[in-house]
Amino acid sequence: MKVKMILPALTEAKSPFWRPIKYSLFPPLGLATLAAFLDPDDEVELIDDHVEPLRTDDAPDLVVIQVYITNAYRAYALADLYRARGVHVALGGLHVTSLPDEAAAHADTIFIGPGEQTFPQFLSDLRAGQPRARYSSTGGRTIHGIPPVRRDLIKRNRYLVPNSIVVTRGCPQHCDFCYKDAFFAGGRSFYAQRVDEALAEIERLPGRHLYFLDDHLLGDRRFAAALFDGMRGMGRLFQGAATVDSVLRGDLIERAAEAGLRSLFVGFETFSPNNLAASNKKQNLARDYAEVTRRLSDLGVMINGSFVFGMDDDDEHVFDRTVDWAVRHGVTTATFHIQTPYPGTRLYQQLASEGRITSHDWDRYDTRHVVFEPRKLTPAQLKSGYDRAYRDFYSWSNIARGALSHDAAKHRTKHFFYSAGWKKFEPLWDLVIKSRRLAMMTPMLEAVLSKVTERGARPPNLQLPRDARAGGQAGEGQDARTLGGHADRQLAILAERRGHQDLALLGAGGEADLGGGADLFGDQQQRGDRDARAPALGGAGAGVGGQAAVDGLAGPADRDPVELQLHHHVAGEG
Repeated sequence: MKVKMILPALTEAKSPFWRPIKYSLFPPLGLATLAAFLDPDDEVELIDDHVEPLRTDDAPDLVVIQVYITNAYRAYALADLYRARGVHVALGGLHVTSLPDEAAAHADTIFIGPGEQTFPQFLSDLRAGQPRARYSSTGGRTIHGIPPVRRDLIKRNRYLVPNSIVVTRGCPQHCDFCYKDAFFAGGRSFYAQRVDEALAEIERLPGRHLYFLDDHLLGDRRFAAALFDGMRGMGRLFQGAATVDSVLRGDLIERAAEAGLRSLFVGFETFSPNNLAASNKKQNLARDYAEVTRRLSDLGVMINGSFVFGMDDDDEHVFDRTVDWAVRHGVTTATFHIQTPYPGTRLYQQLASEGRITSHDWDRYDTRHVVFEPRKLTPAQLKSGYDRAYRDFYSWSNIARGALSHDAAKHRTKHFFYSAGWKKFEPLWDLVIKSRRLAMMTPMLEAVLSKVTERGARPPNLQLPRDARAGGQAGEGQDARTLGGHADRQLAILAERRGHQDLALLGAGGEADLGGGADLFGDQQQRGDRDARAPALGGAGAGVGGQAAVDGLAGPADRDPVELQLHHHVAGEG
């Protein structure tokens, strides 16, 4: 059987104004997970419409398309095209589960909920000539013993983070703005792999860097503790997502850092107790957000903070207040979202019942547009405040202020280049992506995530590509003292050019203060960006502010993208 699996691009990704790095972060793990259920003699092709040309002049036996809300129209158009040729088309993902009747008009088969159990049954029915129109996941959900992800189908050189991985499904929380409860209705809503199988999947991945696209990597404490214990000694550097309360509780975050955690996506979302209570985000109530940032900073873990604007208790001061707090508390990168009522969520039901939803154009449900009537803001105030928050947070002066919030000079330098590298070097990212040189950036990402070491120490096995060494970055034989001096000199030059005295203070620790590797570029975590992608017909959807919505037959989180989350997806411009 000839099978074609497609991750359609977001509408914005086909615009000349889109940010290509956002959609070159993670491969479509959901489709690669489903492909593992095919027979060995099946011919399968996996196409990510974001990063490669999509030919539609073929006629496979089966086309499988992941659908999330902001690619729904393109997904439906592709499905209609192939069905007109007599090809059997299957659709699944968060959006399909939320609006199954809408999706069914464009498909021969749709999947509702996660697909680890339903997709194999569908394949058996299809081969027998009796495929059903609808497959719904209910009981018996598990990811124990599922076949390994078909990573041979992933074109690794097209992604900055080809080593993405998902070891759980769903989330233990029940936030009203999140897709998760609707997606996992009828069965378990949070479950994990066997630890030995997760470790085996990690061992399959080359290099040092990993990105866990799970909505809540610390959600199952027993599983996470065993996973981190098993990862100790592997020499891995990894990023992931977790909640405020999980960072504060017990010593799990310390165990994660010992295993190699270097960057964490944290859903702060709002400072208003009224907003938290109204959205059922109970895990954040009465929590010390500042202690979260202190604890992570002390462990050398950089923070990607997620914040949502437009909740009912938000007024015109929420934007400046949020940016100021994030900068003062050393949040390295931020993912801002406009509250978005995704179909199928309790938030959507509430706003619809109140007559406050103003648009059903799914292209606008990207957490960057206002699609409802806010309570204390006008739509124009919400949109302009959201845009201003991004501009202000990533201004040179605020990048410097955020870096200066850390005690150690080497942490200041790391923060500065990590944050600036994500937002201030767009032309460089574009050039690297268009020249298919993303693989060249992976060692630099691993270097920037390397553990901050003692004065004069050098991170183990740090080798940069020849191109990077030629550009003045740290390579073999160049120790942290030299690298630290180089970084300090660059900060001094930048401070002089920009006129920011505070930038010069970043390098005041002396030549040996960097110590952590070639911190001249950084990456942030996605999910929230519409860019996190993960397993099978649905992992989980954290929706706005959670990790990237991880749908299996669903790609970047309807968030940005992941999310992030992956996400985990990834919403917003983070």
